[in-house]
Amino acid sequence: MPAFVTFGRILFAVLFIYTGATKLFAIQATADFIATKLVVPDAVAPYAKQVEAATAMTTPQLLAIAIGALEILAGLMIALNFGARFFATLLIIYVAVATVMFYDFWNMAAPDNAKMLVDALKNLSIIGALCMIIGYGRTTRPAEAAYGDV
Repeated sequence: MPAFVTFGRILFAVLFIYTGATKLFAIQATADFIATKLVVPDAVAPYAKQVEAATAMTTPQLLAIAIGALEILAGLMIALNFGARFFATLLIIYVAVATVMFYDFWNMAAPDNAKMLVDALKNLSIIGALCMIIGYGRTTRPAEAAYGDV
């Protein structure tokens, strides 16, 4: 059983490593996509302008780099089983926020929203897999002991 868990963890992590790398290789395309969906709140705007001036990059570009780096780092840590629970928690937050912000299938008519709905459901299943990584933990133990009396 532990070999299958390790293999599954590595295969699952490939998803985040790959998508993080594609975001970093196409920073401008990712930033343009983020810019279409994200508006910087007024309370944060002065600070965002200072960071933009210091880095000579726009907020969407900085977010694209941060998200790409998070996905690669979290994917590697989950694959290596080092801090997997922490990074799975970070990815749950990221995937949940991204799903709500980028897959607004509820604002579309029924036949047109099918692809977005399927993508949102895929993200929901990814969140479920991340919850299993958090629940399984670092130590190897029989499945019965991991679930207790449930």
